[in-house]
Amino acid sequence: MRDILTGLQAWFDRGENFVLATVVRTWKSSPRAPGAAMAVSESGEVLGSVSGGCVESALYETARDVLADGRSRTEVFCVADDDAIGVGLTCGGTIEVFVQRIGHNDFPDFADVARRIRGGEPIAVVTETGDGARTRRCVITGDGAAGDLDLPETDVDNVRGRLDAGESRVYQLRSETVCMVEIFAPPPRMYIFGAIDFAAAMCTLGAFAGYHVTVIDARAVFATRARFPDADDVVVMWPHRFLETAPVDHRTVLAVLTHDEKFDIPLLGLALRSDAAYIGAMGSRATHERRVALLREQGTTAAELARLHSPIGLDLGARTPEETAVSILAEMMKTTRGTTGLELQQLSGSIHRDVEVQECVAGGPPVASRRG
Repeated sequence: MRDILTGLQAWFDRGENFVLATVVRTWKSSPRAPGAAMAVSESGEVLGSVSGGCVESALYETARDVLADGRSRTEVFCVADDDAIGVGLTCGGTIEVFVQRIGHNDFPDFADVARRIRGGEPIAVVTETGDGARTRRCVITGDGAAGDLDLPETDVDNVRGRLDAGESRVYQLRSETVCMVEIFAPPPRMYIFGAIDFAAAMCTLGAFAGYHVTVIDARAVFATRARFPDADDVVVMWPHRFLETAPVDHRTVLAVLTHDEKFDIPLLGLALRSDAAYIGAMGSRATHERRVALLREQGTTAAELARLHSPIGLDLGARTPEETAVSILAEMMKTTRGTTGLELQQLSGSIHRDVEVQECVAGGPPVASRRG
């Protein structure tokens, strides 16, 4: 939902009801993961997608029904592999979608939830997914849990634990009732050191990929909002001074693009001892060798140096700043997600390897296409 939240809040603020359809569970080669969302307003406007185009037309009709009667419902779209093209999901997968109406009468706290999500506050929304005219919810934050859905304290603690761990995900909770849990952690941080043209391209791509992007440079003439409009923050400070107090966790990625020893060495000495998920530094192989030697002289260990990605990026033949940004982001993804970086055609098994295997209540997904 996060990617269409601005549009949803605009509808809500002007008093227009809308339907929100969210993927709750998937099986096999589903086109999109749990959390993918599509919304339909009373005026017929559509935001988002749950399948990349396979079932949106059918879901649109369901949304119109939900707008009319206000009754939430669950839809399952699935096909057998040998009949995929004929019945909808061309990938042969299965998705379960929860469809609910949102409005001032249905979910009066939606505006506050949206504000918290957009402000980067950790928040979780637990929604009862049974079919019916009344949809109950529980909103969980660091301050507590509130709403008309009473959850066992063990369930609240489970959700809050995932929230504290920095997860952003959607999953199904089966306790006293079946619920959809939507966890919205703050976006992961991307720190880009060096206000150069490559940094501008990284800002654009990093923001597009869902990071909270900060550009840091000690030179005020270069570190300006005008030069980095896609950055969330532009900070004029010596890089290592910034990193001494900046929050860094297991989701944070660092791109050191300064390739200037007076900036790089003190910065990397700190970075390699941090909890950052990825640390990359720009420069030639000769620059890298000299950088490593200097870091060793100041006491950086072999284990710490092994975390350094330098020269930065994957071998994609990048030439322009934009292409280089693609190669750097690709290496970040490869590192943080523990993947191979190989072409998919060279591999076997599931494409979406980070998606948990889920089972139907009856033991497995249906094998024929159906709705409802």
